[in-house]
Amino acid sequence: MSESRNETAASPQGITQQEIDQRVFDLYDEYCHGRIDRREFLSRAAAMVVVGGSALAMAESLLPNYAQAQTISFADTRLKGSYVTYPSPGGNSGTMRGYLVQPTGNGPFPAVLVVHENRGLNPYIEDVARRLAVEGFLALAPDGLHPLGGYPGNDDDGRAMQAKLDQPKLRTDLLNSAVFLKNHALSTKKLGVTGFCYGGGIVNYLAATLGADMQAGAPYYGVAADTASVANIKAPLVCHLAEHDERINATYPAFEAALKAAGVDYQVHTYPGTQHGFHNDSTPRYNAEAAKLSWERTLAHFRKHLA
Repeated sequence: MSESRNETAASPQGITQQEIDQRVFDLYDEYCHGRIDRREFLSRAAAMVVVGGSALAMAESLLPNYAQAQTISFADTRLKGSYVTYPSPGGNSGTMRGYLVQPTGNGPFPAVLVVHENRGLNPYIEDVARRLAVEGFLALAPDGLHPLGGYPGNDDDGRAMQAKLDQPKLRTDLLNSAVFLKNHALSTKKLGVTGFCYGGGIVNYLAATLGADMQAGAPYYGVAADTASVANIKAPLVCHLAEHDERINATYPAFEAALKAAGVDYQVHTYPGTQHGFHNDSTPRYNAEAAKLSWERTLAHFRKHLA
C-alpha cells in the first residue's frame, strides 16, 4: 500500500476533488463505463441534494478538458510522432492505426504500448505516449476505433463507438498492435505495456496472452486477468489501483493469489484518497501526488525490465 497526499487539479469551474460529493464520483463512474449516458448522468446529478454546492455543477466539472492534459507538445524537439497503419489479421477490419512516437536519435529503443480507455485514442492517451518518448521509449498508442473511422473527437461518441465493436476482435487488434510494436525496426524487441481503465485490463490480458513475449506491464485501475490464464504471465507487473474503485479492486484478491501461486514478479499499489482515473489530468478525478508517484514507479519498472 502506498501513501499519497490528496493533491488535485481544479476543474475549469474551479471545483476541486475535495469539494465533489463521493456520490457524484460514483455516478460519473457509471457514466464513464457506459452504464448510463451523458443525459442520464447529468439528470441524476441534478436531482441530488449535496452539501457545499450544486451536484450538477460537480458533475459538469468532471467532464474532461483535454487542454489540461497536454504536458508534452506535438512539436517537442525531443521526439518525433506520426500516425501509422499496420495489418491486424483477425481484428475488426484487418488493419489498425496508431500514434507512434520515438525519441530523437537513431534507436533502437525499448518499446511501450499505451492502451486507451473505453473511448478510443483521445488527446490524454496521445500525451502519455509522448511522455514515454521523452523518457527514451518507442511508444505506440493504438486507436481501437480505427475500424469505425477512429476517435471521433469527443469521448461520448467514442465510448458509444467502442461499445459497438466486436470485443474479442478489439482485443485481437490490440494484441496485433503489441506484436507490431515489438517487431518494429526501431524497437529493441523488449516490450512493455501500460494502459488505463479498459486499457489497464488489456495490459493484464496481454501479459497472460503474450507470455514470455512481453517483458513488463503497468496497468492502471484495470480489471484483473482471468485467474485460469495467470500461469502464462511471465512479465513483471506493477499495478496501480485507486482507493475508491470497488468494482475494479474486487477483482484483485483472486488475481493476486493466482500471481503468487504462479511465481509472477508483481506489485500492487493502492493510492489513498484517489478515484478511478486518478492519473488522467483532464478532470478533477486527477490526483497530482498519486499520478506523479505512480508514473515514477511505472518508468522505473520499464527502465529495469526493458533495458
